[in-house]
Amino acid sequence: MSRVGKRPVAIPSGVTATVDGQTVKMKGPKGTLSFVAHDDVEVKFANGQVTFNPRVDTNRARAMYGTARAQVQNLVEGVTKGFEKKLEITGVGYRAAMQGKNLQLALGYSHDVVYAIPEGITVTVPKPTEITVAGNDPQRVGQVAAEIRAYRPPEPYKGKGVKYAGEFIFRKEGKKK
Repeated sequence: MSRVGKRPVAIPSGVTATVDGQTVKMKGPKGTLSFVAHDDVEVKFANGQVTFNPRVDTNRARAMYGTARAQVQNLVEGVTKGFEKKLEITGVGYRAAMQGKNLQLALGYSHDVVYAIPEGITVTVPKPTEITVAGNDPQRVGQVAAEIRAYRPPEPYKGKGVKYAGEFIFRKEGKKK
């Protein structure tokens, strides 16, 4: 049985939760999010807590009710605190800047890369070599950060490129004479 799924998700003050069948909706200061649980998972809301139980005793049901609990916990965290990812740019002449609602990246190509920021995501550039991606949905925040990083992933010889803050880049030695 899932150890994660056994724990109920506590709903903090300032957040309203509604459970309608398999759909869980959360509304808080950072916006509204919803999640549809798998059919093998029973979702209940009582006493300010959302609880989960598998409907049948199968491996898939046990896996899905732990997953459903984690997803709803992310909803609560998203509507209260939100999520953010930080990116760092390394390289001579590599920089980022906001251009209206778009992110403009100079990454060593013959042209600047212009990234259109999707709805619900906030991108800030505190320094020309730092990018902060924030939002209330962890999947969308991670996806946007991954798309920005994919324009110039860090290379192993000089470490140039866009990397996550705190990411370790395995460095290789260049060729010898």
